[in-house]
Amino acid sequence: MSLVLRPPTVDDEEPLRALHAELLPEGFEVLLAEGTWSEILAQVRREAEGTDLPEGRVPADFLVAEVDGEIVGRVSIRHRLTPFLLAEGGHVGYAVAPAHRRRGHATEMLRQSVARLAALGVDRVLVTCDDDNLASARTIEANGGVLEDVVPTGPGRPAKRRYWIDASR
Repeated sequence: MSLVLRPPTVDDEEPLRALHAELLPEGFEVLLAEGTWSEILAQVRREAEGTDLPEGRVPADFLVAEVDGEIVGRVSIRHRLTPFLLAEGGHVGYAVAPAHRRRGHATEMLRQSVARLAALGVDRVLVTCDDDNLASARTIEANGGVLEDVVPTGPGRPAKRRYWIDASR
């Protein structure tokens, strides 16, 4: 098993829209843009280039996690932090399809994401997770994450654990 992170292609529409629908009940949006598939791919390219960004967005890599030709998840690697990302979102957001969980995919996705950020010059990577998401907390800790704090969020939403990972390790 070799997990590869890569940009989405025209052939990924069906599996990514299906993954989006599957994870939406968990409160996780796989697709971070709306519209036709070509519009979504154009938005992904603009965010990777850091051009014509929507308000509140930063340059970011939206990458598909693939194992043996099958999409198992996705990752969003944000190149810098806004006040919201510093408080709640972090540098990296990731999700693994339920059928592919508990196989180490999230750990490898985060490892590769930290390496990508290190290559971009980010020394300390912030990764957050819901306070009750123990699987994600273990993934972050397996990648060297050190818990800084647990912060409240909005009403009806779980608090966020905020971890820092030394990207130079």
